[in-house]
Amino acid sequence: MASPPDSDKPTVQVGSVPLVYIGILLAATLQVLDTTIANVAVPHMQSSLNATRESVLWVLTSYIVASAIALPSAGWLSSRFGSRRLLITSTVLFILSSMLCGMAANLEQMVLFRFIQGFAGAYLMPLSQTIMLDVTRPSRHGQAMALFGAGVIMGPIMGPVFGGWLTENMNWRWVFYVNLPFGAIALLLMITQLPPWPTRKLRFDITGYALVAICVGSLQLLMDRGEHIDWFDAAEAWVYALLFCCTAWIGVIHLATSRNPIFNRALWHDMNFTISLAIMAVTGLTAYATLALMPPMLQQLFGYSVMTTGLVIAPRGIGVMLCALVAGRLVRKGFDLRIMVALGFTTIAVSMFDMASWSLTIERHHIVTAGVIQGVGLGLLFIPLNTLAFSTLPAPLRADGSSLVNLFRSIGASVGISVSSVLLARSIQTNHAELAPYISTETIGITDPERAGMYGKFGESILAMADAEINRQAAMIGYINDFWFMGWLCLAAVPLVLLIRRSDQGMAPVTAEAIH
Repeated sequence: MASPPDSDKPTVQVGSVPLVYIGILLAATLQVLDTTIANVAVPHMQSSLNATRESVLWVLTSYIVASAIALPSAGWLSSRFGSRRLLITSTVLFILSSMLCGMAANLEQMVLFRFIQGFAGAYLMPLSQTIMLDVTRPSRHGQAMALFGAGVIMGPIMGPVFGGWLTENMNWRWVFYVNLPFGAIALLLMITQLPPWPTRKLRFDITGYALVAICVGSLQLLMDRGEHIDWFDAAEAWVYALLFCCTAWIGVIHLATSRNPIFNRALWHDMNFTISLAIMAVTGLTAYATLALMPPMLQQLFGYSVMTTGLVIAPRGIGVMLCALVAGRLVRKGFDLRIMVALGFTTIAVSMFDMASWSLTIERHHIVTAGVIQGVGLGLLFIPLNTLAFSTLPAPLRADGSSLVNLFRSIGASVGISVSSVLLARSIQTNHAELAPYISTETIGITDPERAGMYGKFGESILAMADAEINRQAAMIGYINDFWFMGWLCLAAVPLVLLIRRSDQGMAPVTAEAIH
């Protein structure tokens, strides 16, 4: 077999590329899995840790905020200490913090250990993506990103299923203990298969990092806590908003004028990468918001159990896996990735509009079908988008670029979940107010007000049942409005694809002079 030309050789040579893939994909999937796997176990944690309904939510918030704070430093740490060393260290810390989460005796310990877990886990995703690109020949980057994208998308889908099964059949602590054996396998493969990585001595922009970390952290706190504190009716929300605005304004000025910014300014010279960040934020907004909406809708309105809910949502991963296989081949054959991204957005929009036609009597197979279609759209969108983002980005900028891609996806997910929750809550209130006048003693057959008292408590029960049904119908309309909103948002994002240019159509890679 002929050896690949010099221009088609990987940046870093490894002994066994498949074993490296397995190790880093395991680590990345564990990190993504842990963003959703703990959600279904929160009620069980609340009683076990003697926490209130409000305070136990910090178990989820601490993980998200820690990830947001850590991500901006991934590029510098990777350049300074090497991707191999940083990935192994992060994996060890992630495994240990997962074990400590499972052993937590009170809420304070749990929140602390989840913060450490989120901080360590934040590096797993961008480093895995960077290493996968570095050990893969450029001609196979599309297939590598297809494999990586499938793992990233499958994590949030399988998280509720896996977490529900562990919580129901074993104990909520196993939601964290399950990371230990899989993490150990990933760690073993990394230690044995990854060679020393190239390093560069760079000055750390502590001011830029602090500004970006506070900016992103305050935004994540606002998005995650807003609904629970009634948004801007609480002083806490105003503090987060002011911190975000001030640090964002100062941060942009600092990053534009500093000699050694936390993110290399050469990244913004690559228009494909810059536009891909915007599209990635929209992708996170629509994909993760839907994943957040579906479980409560299926459980509260349709009466599904945790396990049934997971099994109904899981087939979405079939669509993702099918597209991962097809997208990898299309990328390698030189198919225009922009068409795939536009088709992905359109497919997701079609599935959203289909979901907007649901009612409380929808059959299960319709839910599964819509999920599979949405999975196909996610595969068509996410996989080529990652390839486009890195297609003209040189190896020295990949770590920074990967951390930004994951940061924008995370921000998009937080904003999407918060916006959809606000729209849902307000829509339920509005719909309830509009539907309630149609239910009265006359409409349910009690035409004589004097006879209403004859029914006693039964009459009150009848009206209570009628009010409960109004709530269900109002909530269903609220979910439908959210699906309409996300469907139109996907279609509105399609024109962004027109701004992306193929690398063989005049988009030159970033030069060494621009990097330095």
